[in-house]
Amino acid sequence: MSTTAVQEFRKSLSAADVESTVVTPDGVEDAMLAAIERPAVGAPLPFTDLSLSGLPITVDPSPSELRDAVTGVTGSRLGISSLGAVAVESRSGGDEFVSLYPERHVAVLREQDIEPDLSSAFDWLSAEFEVGRESLIFATGPSATGDMGALVQGVHGPETVHVVVVTDDE
Repeated sequence: MSTTAVQEFRKSLSAADVESTVVTPDGVEDAMLAAIERPAVGAPLPFTDLSLSGLPITVDPSPSELRDAVTGVTGSRLGISSLGAVAVESRSGGDEFVSLYPERHVAVLREQDIEPDLSSAFDWLSAEFEVGRESLIFATGPSATGDMGALVQGVHGPETVHVVVVTDDE
């Protein structure tokens, strides 16, 4: 993935009112500490070499811990640059709940998992569906609704979103 693709993704995130940070694998812990507000809960990250252990984030939270959390942290294996969207998978770790219930969502995404547009993302989606992983949501910015007049954020999900992009560089 080129630097330009990451820049384009960040531009789309910004347009969707989403903060973002780009870090090397060594910078993930500091980026997470800066991005979360406590108390924080998380779902296990879907990466073999990145985890939330050692951070002040409760993984596999109880219902009361989820209810009381300010920040929810999830990993994403798909970002869509043109939309500024991340895919949140429905996994046993509770990714969907962790991404939707707290008022702040922090998503961790690898640079190599950013696709330029939805058409490109369909190949990834097709492969996921073929192996039986068929449930995910696309998160594009803070939750918002204008059903009752003025636009209100945080009604059906998080009020703020922050994406941590982990570069392929060491």
